[in-house]
Amino acid sequence: MVLSMLKVPFVDLAVQYQEIRDRLLVGIDKVGNSGQYVLGEECLLLEEELKVFCDSKHVVTVGNGSDALFLVLKALGIGPGDEVITAPNSFIASAWAISATGATPKYCDVDDGFNMDPQELRRSINKKTKAIIPVHLAGIPCRINEITEVAKIYGINIIEDCAQALGATFQNRHVGNFGVAGGFSMHPLKNLGVMGDGGFITTNNEELSTQIRLLRNHGLKDRDHVAIWGYNSRLDELQALVGRIKLKLLKEWNGQTLAIANKYLDSFSGKVEVLKVPMFSKPVWHNFLIFTERRDSLRKYLFDKRIDTRIHYPIPIHLQEVHKNQYRIGDYPKAEYQSANSLSLPIYPTLTNNQVEYVIDTVLEFLK
Repeated sequence: MVLSMLKVPFVDLAVQYQEIRDRLLVGIDKVGNSGQYVLGEECLLLEEELKVFCDSKHVVTVGNGSDALFLVLKALGIGPGDEVITAPNSFIASAWAISATGATPKYCDVDDGFNMDPQELRRSINKKTKAIIPVHLAGIPCRINEITEVAKIYGINIIEDCAQALGATFQNRHVGNFGVAGGFSMHPLKNLGVMGDGGFITTNNEELSTQIRLLRNHGLKDRDHVAIWGYNSRLDELQALVGRIKLKLLKEWNGQTLAIANKYLDSFSGKVEVLKVPMFSKPVWHNFLIFTERRDSLRKYLFDKRIDTRIHYPIPIHLQEVHKNQYRIGDYPKAEYQSANSLSLPIYPTLTNNQVEYVIDTVLEFLK
C-alpha cells in the first residue's frame, strides 16, 4: 500500500469489535439465557474486576460517566448554595454534573500541561466551595498531589474526573484513589468503552459507596423498601459483559497506545508543541494533542490527506451559551489558548505502524 493513499480514521471501533466478536457472542447468549438483564452477575463481576484493576476498595457501576460525578456529588450532600470548582477546558459533563445538583460550577485556569493549576485553584476557593473536580485530561494525570494538598488545607473534598484516564497512574497510584471518589466513563470512545453508555465510581470510603448504591437504584434497599429519594442509573448486563471482555485486554491496549504516543513525542519534539506529562505520572493517552496557531489550516491539510482529527474542545465551558454574560474572553487564558490552538491526532491501539508513520510524515510535511 502506498502511504500517500492511506486512510486514517480518528477512531475505528469496528476493528476492535472484530478482536472480541467471538467472546462477545458467546457472552450475549449466556446473558440472554440468564433472564437477568440489569444489575446481575456480569455487573457484580465487573465491579470486582475493576476493584482489582484500579486498586480501589469499592467500585459502583452506573449508567454513564456523567452520572458517576453527579451521584458522588449528591451522596456528599452538595446542592443549592454550594460551589464546585473544575477546569474550564473539559467536556461539558464535568460542569453539567455540578449544575444538575443545584450547585454552581466555578472554574480555575489550567497549567502548562492543560490540567488544573494548583496555584490558580488556591486563588479560586471561597467559603461556598464544597468540592473540587480536577480532570485528568486526555488520559494524562493532573498534578493531583498538589491539588490534594490545597484541598486538605481548606477541608474540601476532591472528586476526580477520570473519564479519560482509566489505567493512568501518578506516583504508581491509580487515578481515582486520591480524592474521596473517582468518576469513570465507559462511553464507546473511551479506552474501556462498552457498546453504549456506561460508567463507574471508585472510592475507598465504604459509607460513600453504600450511599451511591442506593442513589443509583431509586433509593431502594431491596425490591420493596425505599430508604432515600434516588435516581435510575444502573448498568445493564450486556454493557457489563462488554466491559469485562475488554478489561482483560486493557493493559495490552493501553501499552499499544503508549507506544504510538511515544512515536509521536519523538517525532514532534522541537517541531510542534505537545501536551506535557507531569513527573511521576504514567498517562494512557486517551487523546494526543498538538498545538499550533495554524491549527485550522493543519486540520484541513490532514483532512485532504484522508487523516481524520478532532478539536478538544473548540469552545471552553465558561464561554458556552449556558454561561452567557457570566464570563468573558480572557478570564481563563490558558484554557482559551487550548481551544484556539489544539488539534487531536488519531491514537488508538488498532492503528497500524503504516498509519502512524503516515500521520507523522504528513504533519511534519505541513510544518515544513
